[in-house]
Amino acid sequence: MYKLVLVDDEIEIRSGLSQYFPWHEIGFELVAEFDNGRKALDYLLANPADVLLCDIIMPVMSGLELARELRQASLPTKIIFLSGHKDFEFAKQALAYDVKGYIVKPTNYNELLSTFSSLKLELDKSKPMPANEEKTEPAATFDGKVVAAIKAYVEEHYATATLEEAAALVHMNPFYVSKYFKDKTGQYFSDFLVEIKMKKAAELLMDIRYKTYEVSELIGYSQAKNFTRTFKRFYGVSPREFRNNRLPGQEPV
Repeated sequence: MYKLVLVDDEIEIRSGLSQYFPWHEIGFELVAEFDNGRKALDYLLANPADVLLCDIIMPVMSGLELARELRQASLPTKIIFLSGHKDFEFAKQALAYDVKGYIVKPTNYNELLSTFSSLKLELDKSKPMPANEEKTEPAATFDGKVVAAIKAYVEEHYATATLEEAAALVHMNPFYVSKYFKDKTGQYFSDFLVEIKMKKAAELLMDIRYKTYEVSELIGYSQAKNFTRTFKRFYGVSPREFRNNRLPGQEPV
């Protein structure tokens, strides 16, 4: 989990973000909340955090002043600003402090999700790599590891696999994993799951010990008609036709 500090002088904003946004699901732990930049600065100097989600306009010390102090102290904390204003001047100053995001209030769930999911990927990629790990090997990259983990999970648990469990495995939000998997593989998670199920079904249909409805159950379909429909869409023939075409002389099953 990456440590997150939230700073906003509006208690309703702090309460909403701390209580109702699924930080843990996307890999963040909210470790502290403050109502002004000075309190946050004192905390961060003694307790470095990975990310700061901070309002720009606050009493005592503004978000921009806080960002400047953190940069002068050479703290690597990633900063994302909240603001009730779409002000170009604020955005321009934010760039000077290498701010990673600029979210306009009222906060939008999907915008928060997208911003922090992307930030998590950046944080993951910046983790030091063990000396004995091959840097040039594609599978050693972060994206490669995530995709490989998701695929391995599906291939092992095809009968019960779900997007939610795959997302939990790689510490991402299910909504983001769906888009992420498509971006990295060119295939939707649901399509990959069906592909693995159908390939396993074809393998099982070649084994005369199993009846068609048993194959359906083994790969996770409680209704044989749904399995038959999906199989025919995937292979162009029904499970019965597939089996009989590949096992000449066998009695229909």
